[in-house]
Amino acid sequence: MSANKDMNLTLKIWRQKDAQSKGKLTTYQVSNISPDSSFLEMLDVLNEELINKGEDPVAFDHDCREGICGMCSLHINGEPHGPDRLITTCQLHMRKFKDGDTIYIEPWRAKAFPVLKDLIVDRSSFERIQQAGGFISVNTSGNTQDANAIPIPKVNADKAMDAATCIGCGACVAACKNSSAMLFVSAKVSQFALLPQGRVEAKDRVLNMVKAMDDEGFGNCTNTGACEVECPKGISLENIARMNREYLSATFG
Repeated sequence: MSANKDMNLTLKIWRQKDAQSKGKLTTYQVSNISPDSSFLEMLDVLNEELINKGEDPVAFDHDCREGICGMCSLHINGEPHGPDRLITTCQLHMRKFKDGDTIYIEPWRAKAFPVLKDLIVDRSSFERIQQAGGFISVNTSGNTQDANAIPIPKVNADKAMDAATCIGCGACVAACKNSSAMLFVSAKVSQFALLPQGRVEAKDRVLNMVKAMDDEGFGNCTNTGACEVECPKGISLENIARMNREYLSATFG
């Protein structure tokens, strides 16, 4: 791939000074972009050019740049994290685009994810949902049982681990026409519900987390499955079904 020709691109980027200001798409040109560079490296090139010209660089979130932290949340050409699958924006390479392409880059669009500046949104609503129920009780009486000594069916352990891979990036919300957070919340509920350690608070957890989700202003599930398709970790829709069962059990059980 390294032999591929460098690209010249037109970028239409959402610029918004702060949460109170009205934003708009602004057009930029970038040249000599290597197809082997990452999408964020391409934005780094643009920002270096803007800084050298005395202009305000484009604000975007990033941290690990290894597909783990979930911060690099960008809507690229109408798709959360761009045209590839099972990756975050920082893992997206420019070889997915062609020389001369026009690329639209926007922040997540959801009432519960207000724009802070440019491409950065406030995702603290996710943190508040987790705080509403994302914990387990620990026996500190001195008669504690080693977690590794508790037998757990491998199927349950595997499903719990799959759910726990959710990085809370918000792509599921961005992909949903109702801005639903059901996939995210169900992943957090499932990773505990499938393990014996998580059964202690199971009823309170699902009730409190679903209430927190609704209070934050996320919409209802559309049942279209766009969330699973766009999730960089491939979180399964099975988790939503599990959360619904947990919720009904907690409500009427």
